[in-house]
Parts: sequence; structure tokens; C-alpha cells
Amino acid sequence: MRKAFAVMTTVAVASLGVIVPATSAQAADCRDARDGADSGSMYAYDSANCIGFLGKAAGDDLNWGDSTLAFQGGDSNKATSILNNGNNYEVKFYSGTGGTGGHICLSRTERWASNLSDDTFTSGTTVNNAISGHAWSSASNCSKWAV
Repeated sequence: MRKAFAVMTTVAVASLGVIVPATSAQAADCRDARDGADSGSMYAYDSANCIGFLGKAAGDDLNWGDSTLAFQGGDSNKATSILNNGNNYEVKFYSGTGGTGGHICLSRTERWASNLSDDTFTSGTTVNNAISGHAWSSASNCSKWAV
């Protein structure tokens, strides 16, 4: 009888459309990625919510499409989410190689941008799937911030 009552109660609650809050494992952000990130590094991911690891860097990499440094070859123009676990600086992302084109920065306090489709570079073009390089920077050298 208790089992039948429990099933009936569950069905009744479900029929009322009660919404169960998301657990931290269901949260749509980059919290888990940040918790496992190396101190002093920035990360880029192929998908939203820091899924699909592209690479990480403790230093600058102004050309994500070349065959040197942290990001290489197919990493250019592929990032959809980014994470800053730096200790001293912000990360300045560029639409062009060599620190050219528009830019957008990600602060240490913001920590991540879980979906870049809502962001644009200073040039007005979308950031999503358009990052070609990055450099560590002071906040005073940033005129646009990822959200």
C-alpha cells in the first residue's frame, strides 16, 4: 500500500508541473571546468558551457592556426566558450592573428564566457567561432569585455 501511495503522490506532483531546480551537475555554465583548471592558464572550448576542450595556455598565442605554441591548426576560429583562470592579468582575444583585428577581453573576476554567440569583438563581428589568437593583458588595455 505504501508503494502505491508513493507512486500516486509522484504522479500527482508531476501532473501539477512542479519544476525541480537544477543541480550543480545540471547547471549550464563552466563551473566544473573552472574547478579543474590549472592556476595561471586560460582555456578555450569548442562548444558552449566549456565542453569540447580545444586547448589551454599559460602564455600568449597570437596565432591559433599555426603549428606552434598551445593552440594549433584547427583551433583557430573554433572557440564557443572561454575560461580565464589567470593570476595577474585579463585575457585579450583577437579576431585576427598577430594581435590584429577586433578584440574582446575576459577578466579574472568574470572567469568564463559560457557561450560566445552573445558577444562581439570591438570590430562589431561575432566572437563565436572567430578567435584567432590571444594575449594576457592589463585591464587598462581592454575596451570591450565578454559577458
